[in-house]
Amino acid sequence: MINIKIHDYLKNILCNKIVIGSIEAAVKVKESDDMLTEEISLLSDKIASQYKLPDVLKIANIRAARDAYKKLGKDPSRYRVSSESLTRRIVKGNKLYKVNNIVDINNLISIYSFHSVCAYDLDKIDSKIYFTIGSEGECYKGIGKGQVNLSNMPVFEDGRGKFGSTTSDSIRAMVTEDTKRLLMNIVSFNGDKNLEEYMDYCKKLLIKYAEGKIIHTQIIK
Repeated sequence: MINIKIHDYLKNILCNKIVIGSIEAAVKVKESDDMLTEEISLLSDKIASQYKLPDVLKIANIRAARDAYKKLGKDPSRYRVSSESLTRRIVKGNKLYKVNNIVDINNLISIYSFHSVCAYDLDKIDSKIYFTIGSEGECYKGIGKGQVNLSNMPVFEDGRGKFGSTTSDSIRAMVTEDTKRLLMNIVSFNGDKNLEEYMDYCKKLLIKYAEGKIIHTQIIK
């Protein structure tokens, strides 16, 4: 079982509004099937019809994440939280990238909840993890993004260093076709409202589309 702790310094700055819904599961990584693709398309179409680009910044969970970045000293327009980036892409009329079933489920939960959702290969990270703040000069190689500047950014860290953030995750811990054990974190900067609902939906998707066997779930405050 993974032990995740939110650093007190981070909690103090964000007035204890930071909450993580964490799911560990055994999964099979494969190409998304037509049913999962259809679920993503239906929700994407709903979002595209409901919001215009200026409205995205008014969505409560995205607004809370942007406010958190500002409090930490990170420009949320330059380093967008992942849920905002996905939602903006949809509202602009673009489809989400298809990667594999796990990444696609990750993105579906993110646009469903408007929270950042982070997926990691459990065999590539340690069992003790901190959610903390990146220091000046810290960076890692992000997935499809080159070097990611971690200064003042909310980040996940284990004994080997930083490996994930609510903007862009690292290559080191990324999910691949060889991934057997998954850690998926739904990161809320807006308290725990509806978090159990989002986690339940995530578990159903993992079971339905990734032959998932849920190992452990927890809410970290």
